[in-house]
Amino acid sequence: MARRRFYHEAGYAIDVGARPTRSPEWEGLLGIYDDDLDRNAANYQPLTPLSYLSRAAQVHPDRTAIVHGALRRSYRDFYARSRALASALTQRGIKRGETVAAMLSNTPAMLEAHHGVPMAGAVLLSINTRLDADIIAFQLDHAEAKVVLVDREFSAVMAEALKKATVSPLVVDYDDPDFPEDAPARKGDPIGEIEYEALVAEGDPEFAWQMPGDEWDAISLNYTSGTTGNPKGVVYHHRGAALMGYANIVAAGMSGHPVYLWTLPMFHCNGWCFPWTLAIQAGTHVCLRWVRAKAMYDAIADHGVTHLCGAPIVMATLINADEGDKRPFEQTVTFNTAAAPPPQSVLAGMSEAGFQVTHLYGLTETYGPAVVNAWKAEWDALDAPARAAQKARQGVRYPALEDLAVMDPDSMEKVPSDGETIGEVMFRGNIVMRGYLKNPDATEEAFRGGWFHSGDLGVMHEDGYIELKDRAKDIIISGGENISSIEVENALYQHPAVATAAVVAKSDDKWGETPLAFVELKPGREVSEEDLIAHCREKLARFKCPKEIRFAEVPKTSTGKIQKYVLRKMVDG
Repeated sequence: MARRRFYHEAGYAIDVGARPTRSPEWEGLLGIYDDDLDRNAANYQPLTPLSYLSRAAQVHPDRTAIVHGALRRSYRDFYARSRALASALTQRGIKRGETVAAMLSNTPAMLEAHHGVPMAGAVLLSINTRLDADIIAFQLDHAEAKVVLVDREFSAVMAEALKKATVSPLVVDYDDPDFPEDAPARKGDPIGEIEYEALVAEGDPEFAWQMPGDEWDAISLNYTSGTTGNPKGVVYHHRGAALMGYANIVAAGMSGHPVYLWTLPMFHCNGWCFPWTLAIQAGTHVCLRWVRAKAMYDAIADHGVTHLCGAPIVMATLINADEGDKRPFEQTVTFNTAAAPPPQSVLAGMSEAGFQVTHLYGLTETYGPAVVNAWKAEWDALDAPARAAQKARQGVRYPALEDLAVMDPDSMEKVPSDGETIGEVMFRGNIVMRGYLKNPDATEEAFRGGWFHSGDLGVMHEDGYIELKDRAKDIIISGGENISSIEVENALYQHPAVATAAVVAKSDDKWGETPLAFVELKPGREVSEEDLIAHCREKLARFKCPKEIRFAEVPKTSTGKIQKYVLRKMVDG
């Protein structure tokens, strides 16, 4: 056996099967444990969340893995269908590292895509179902998509996007058999070459799928708008997704047999990696196409739901539901929420309704939640304002994150842990993205100094809990989705009456935050608030459009730079 040795320098493992040139002192760093103790197939396998599903199917083949309307799918069938999908994609010519896009609701097909696509060695691009055709077309082209799985609810916008795109992928229609007759949306016409079930039927349910050649291999691609309005493709690897699975189990307290209700969109950071997570405990996925109060309460009561995730709007939907839509349930349900801290009134309402709220924080670049407000029992004895202050903090690093800090972005020194000194929140660890697809400059900037720069400003408290204070990048988080203020401003500027536009976040009980636009009109021009909002709806996805427009002089510096900090003070004025 070839002699291979490793040593550590600055915290990084370096293969020294051949002598490294960067450290002449390497000989002194080696010891008896570095000789003839090589990694091999018996003692080393690349980490991947795909192995969780194969184990669940082996250990609990008859346990219900997926609930969707009248459908009940066992782990045996879930695994077999995922393998068949991988087989069918392989037979269709999909190769390692190629992109398979999915524009699907929270349905069984989306769960199967999270496993079957990477089982074929491909990379899953989960497309936000709320996007417009232009952005979808950009994503398909930028990712060089070879296949598109599209739910017929979104066939019209996908058809428009495909006309704008330069790629010509295989289009697969998903015709959800549980699509209700009284649905708030309608199925569009088929636009694909084949229907999803027919594609799966082409595959072999015993397909010998391959582990990733390297745990650093890409498993998924998620686009984030950032602050420029130009989407950036965030690349996840198998290692990060695998570690997030274990971290989610710990952070969410998923002991025993968890039953997870899909209120969080699976397109959002791959559903915070929960499509892969649940198989660790052979938990049950309860699919939910639309977030509606009655459907959520029915699922919680009928299926014994133990966990769900979502933005503040989901909590508001639950506690403000009509009494006729509510159902009693015996179990305590853990609700994981990110975005803005929940108001005290919402926390109290959720507690009264039987929910235990856990506050999380993260970004697309950190596989979703990478910070958790780990609650301490002694805080229960605090009065209501003090408990609310503790809840408002984002928290401490996730179990799978190696380091979390608040730093001065110029000196790259950590700020004092005094709860007052503001710095930039930074991350380091295995649940940080590989980088931005085809964007080396943005990747280099994001990782400057050996840390991932979040762009969020916050403080570090004495006990190690961070608390956000502002967003350096002016991102608005509405319903759990990021909205670029610059993108909205650009849409406003396209109206001939607009001279100056500035968009900031406004607190909203339902959505967490919504865009508020301050607009100066050109001399002699007039336009109503309603007309400007309608204009934005022609340019943007509906959820990105301003919910309110205030006509006022926009404050600027002497050099003409808009002073958004002044506008934020005016928001509630």
